[in-house]
Amino acid sequence: MAGFAHLHVASGYSARYGASHPEQLARWAAERDMPALALTDRDTVTGAVRFAAACAAERVRPILGIDLAVAQTAPPPPRQRRRTPVRGGAHVVEPPLRFVLLARDREGWARLCRITSAAHAGTAGGAAPVMVPWAALREHAGDGLIALLGPLSEPARALAAGREDVAARLLAPWQEVFGDGLRLEAVVHGRPGTGPGSLRLAARTLALADRTRIPAVLTNAVRYADPQQHRLADVLDAARLLRPIDRRRLDTGRRWLMEEARMAQVAQKVAECAGAGPRRAGRLLADTAATADACRLDPFADLGLGGARHFPEPQVVGAEPGPEGAARLLRQRCEAGMTRRGLERDQEAQARLEQELGVISRMGYDSYFLAVGQVVADIRDLGIRVAARGSGAGSLVCHALGIATANPLDHRLLFQRFLSEARKDQLPDIDIDVESARRLDCYDAIFRRFGHERVAVTAMPETYRARRALRDTGLALGIPPDEVDRISKSFPHLRACDITSALAELPELRSLAAEAGSYGRLWELAEGLDALVHGMAMHPCGVIISDATLLDRLPVQPTPQGDYPMAMAAKEEVEALGNIKLDVLAVRMQSAMAHAVAEIERVTGRRVDLDDPRQVPLDDVFAFKLIQESRTIGMFQLESPGQQDLLSRLQPRDVQDVIADISLFRPGPVQGGMPERYVAARHGGEPQYPDGRLESVLADTYGVTIWHEQIIETLDVMTGCGKDQAEVERRRLGDKEALPGIRQWFHDAATARGFDAKVRDEVWATIEAFGAYGFCRAHAVAFAVPALQSAWLKAHYPAFLLAGLLEHDPGMWPKRVIVADARRHGVPVLPVDVNRSRAAHIVERAEQGRWGVRLALSGVRGISEEECARIEAGQPYRSLSDFWQRARPSRPVAEQLAEIGALGGLYEGRLTRRDLLLQIAELHRQSRSRTAGAGQLPFTAAPVGGAEPSGLPEMTSRESLGAELHTLGIDVSRHLMEHHHRLLREIGATDAAHLADVRAGRQVLVAGVRSATQTPPIASGKRIIFVTLEDGSGLVDLAFFEDSHEACAHTVFHSGLLLVRGTVQVRGTRRTIVGTMAWDLEEIAATRRDHGPEAALALLGATRPHPTPAQPQRTLANGTTGARLHPYADLQPAGTRTADLRKLGHRSPGSAG
Repeated sequence: MAGFAHLHVASGYSARYGASHPEQLARWAAERDMPALALTDRDTVTGAVRFAAACAAERVRPILGIDLAVAQTAPPPPRQRRRTPVRGGAHVVEPPLRFVLLARDREGWARLCRITSAAHAGTAGGAAPVMVPWAALREHAGDGLIALLGPLSEPARALAAGREDVAARLLAPWQEVFGDGLRLEAVVHGRPGTGPGSLRLAARTLALADRTRIPAVLTNAVRYADPQQHRLADVLDAARLLRPIDRRRLDTGRRWLMEEARMAQVAQKVAECAGAGPRRAGRLLADTAATADACRLDPFADLGLGGARHFPEPQVVGAEPGPEGAARLLRQRCEAGMTRRGLERDQEAQARLEQELGVISRMGYDSYFLAVGQVVADIRDLGIRVAARGSGAGSLVCHALGIATANPLDHRLLFQRFLSEARKDQLPDIDIDVESARRLDCYDAIFRRFGHERVAVTAMPETYRARRALRDTGLALGIPPDEVDRISKSFPHLRACDITSALAELPELRSLAAEAGSYGRLWELAEGLDALVHGMAMHPCGVIISDATLLDRLPVQPTPQGDYPMAMAAKEEVEALGNIKLDVLAVRMQSAMAHAVAEIERVTGRRVDLDDPRQVPLDDVFAFKLIQESRTIGMFQLESPGQQDLLSRLQPRDVQDVIADISLFRPGPVQGGMPERYVAARHGGEPQYPDGRLESVLADTYGVTIWHEQIIETLDVMTGCGKDQAEVERRRLGDKEALPGIRQWFHDAATARGFDAKVRDEVWATIEAFGAYGFCRAHAVAFAVPALQSAWLKAHYPAFLLAGLLEHDPGMWPKRVIVADARRHGVPVLPVDVNRSRAAHIVERAEQGRWGVRLALSGVRGISEEECARIEAGQPYRSLSDFWQRARPSRPVAEQLAEIGALGGLYEGRLTRRDLLLQIAELHRQSRSRTAGAGQLPFTAAPVGGAEPSGLPEMTSRESLGAELHTLGIDVSRHLMEHHHRLLREIGATDAAHLADVRAGRQVLVAGVRSATQTPPIASGKRIIFVTLEDGSGLVDLAFFEDSHEACAHTVFHSGLLLVRGTVQVRGTRRTIVGTMAWDLEEIAATRRDHGPEAALALLGATRPHPTPAQPQRTLANGTTGARLHPYADLQPAGTRTADLRKLGHRSPGSAG
């Protein structure tokens, strides 16, 4: 026997079915000397590339296939419609009939792809189950495919019922379609009776095979590599079927990757049960081995994994057929672009262009650049803001084609960082930023240009992390849903494999850790789900552009919304298969700026072109003043607390400083201490160069290495390897196993070129610290442009930028923080008004002639686009009944509009908000009673109660504020901290506006709304919790080091309003509070309300107040003992807080753009 190979194996890519990752399966097979291994995931081939790579690493031959559901040969009788499966509703009923397809060769893989696409075509984005129609099988099946009919097939179902004659008849259509590629699959899992997985059904399958002369194969229908993982299969079944674990259908623990000896024993049992002898068992194993041997699809040779290139054909991009045609057209377009850019006589630019075109042509990438250039041109023709980012911005060809904005020669950008003949196995990577609101318009343009046979969006596997794993495992184990919700929400966003270590180490989980033992195997099972796929989503930016063979190489399925075909491959795997993977990044700041520019033209008549340096100079003095003062909320890439801190120390004076700032605020430079060195040199320190020969490389950055490009040039100077090879070595720096070899190569080559040991060691320390994790200069240049454009808008048109920010929510800050910042800059924020507001945020004249922002109808919670359109179309309204009749809002929307004062203008304040709520209830009652009968004419609402006051009191300021926060997420009428000003004066808290007057080292109390929480990686490897509070007068930055986590972490993560004691630390022009104790401010306020100021002070550990240096009229509580922390501040009953304040803050690493 040539060796047993498993032909039916599911990996973790079988959503909520397979329990092992492809690498684990390949490693397990290699350790047991299996010559080959199949991957037949359920309904998908998304894991095929990763599986093939894992098998190649383990020297196991991969066999690629799929496990699909199939329709019955005869249509089933009509049945009652199944209920939508939801938790608490009907459970999922899966398609009962399945079969396995294996690809023998390239033709078979193409057929498999077409069949798989057809199976998904009718799913309507997930609304219907994946199932192959027989028409698709007859159309696409044929040579190159092997089909396995196993225990879940229609013939096997007849065998289980003892109807061998029916089973033989049901085989006929399969034989007609697959011919000698048909196999009957015997599976034994120790199940009783004659159902799937039973020995008796396997024996009947073998007997049927002998009778019909169809070869039989033995498989184990594998779901996990290790038998210890079988309990995970039960959890996954429960999660997939939306019901607790069914004790009657537990996994038998036998569906693992059994070695050859065990499978031989199974074959013997099947043969004996079928009444045959050992020779029949041997033939069963031999037929299995022969089937495996017949599958000779080579993912590398046949699918082009890691080698082939599939770009749009030359004629598709406007060139003559053949590679020469694409090269000629690319040169023509570049030369025209150089003329437009005014570079046609620049000798340096012309030489660089010739160099780049030569590399592109030799690598066969002409069509690639033409395709991307055409995409950018099409997007720009739609009036959509578009710009390149990443290393592609370092190409002069991209600049000439209009893909990239900045001239790479102006910024010393290296083409080798983007594209190199030394990296033939890696495609160039061009990313383009577009307006987020128009992203799908960009997708439509790409599909129109290249056609559905060449374009698809990429998939993004959604994998289990801690919260989802705990939720699905808890519900599978039958833990009550409210307990599961409490447990999962208690955890930070971390990997599932870190659950038990987080329980042991994180102070904010200490209460949960104390009760961990009562939940049995919850933690262990949830950790076992780590990184397994539970669903498939559309990638937010990845688009595939290929030649016309795309659908023969990758199956597609509808996106969850059903709008686009989605390839069954993650974006990294798409690139490995040689397709153009274009990242069309939806940048919300681009949409925000586009909205601001549109509002400027609508209101003032001025047309602003942000990309015209004559209108919007990137070195604008007023913009730089804001940047130097760290007033950067709403500025792209510059608004995070860490960036504000760095800007206050750096004090940027020109564009290059901003480029450096964006680059310095990255893990690699921070780990190497580069920001401190750069700031010191920037402010007069003497630049220090490791060696004089490196001065030309590091002069721009005062001797400090910041960019990847500098690593490349340093390696070139010190080793003489050339920039192409230097970039290859730089990319390898992220591989820890390769580091010793790179280090030895570097030292040997640098020694040969005369660099002494001290220089070599110093430079290598820099390279190793962040060579693979630093930042690409081209990327920073591309980011600096929108950063400075947004700064210009904030300096000259702050109200218009605010309208764009509120409309598109582009950064790391919640809307209420952006609004508070705008007010501090003198921008009025006007409330929602049904006669003045539009669907979008707009700018209008406010008091004293200032430009203000009118809040949008779309910001109202729960309002639909249709309701917004009707309200806007019907303006103005004369009364509530007029509004009710013509705008036709739903009752909840109308009530919310009344609660936030949006209807008050109808009666000029004569009616209270409670009066309006009463009238809405009556209008709703009338409309229901008058339209109760069928065929009623539309009723005309009469004024209710003559629109007279009912005597109901107006809502209190606290109630109004709560309604605003609930409905809009913004405190419009007053800042929510105003309700606590009296308490804060009594305890001596210092607000953000007065912190600048406090000396370093002084202890203070600060309070505010938690607006940002971050735990980024830092050089020391320790955990620091960074928090930003917003108190109405400004922002307060806090840092909690590990020695404070036991006392503070739980409160910090679970409270929306915080009171913090800490010590002032001064960095640049900013103050940071190093926190030592934290309280839930609402608890302190409740204590004061119920028991008086003394009780609040006692809760803080103070006996009497003391005045603070910053505010003599205020008092400060001292002492550090007696703090009481709320155990679960985020689980209080609804209505006990002003609003769910935890939702008003962001947990983000920085500006999302």
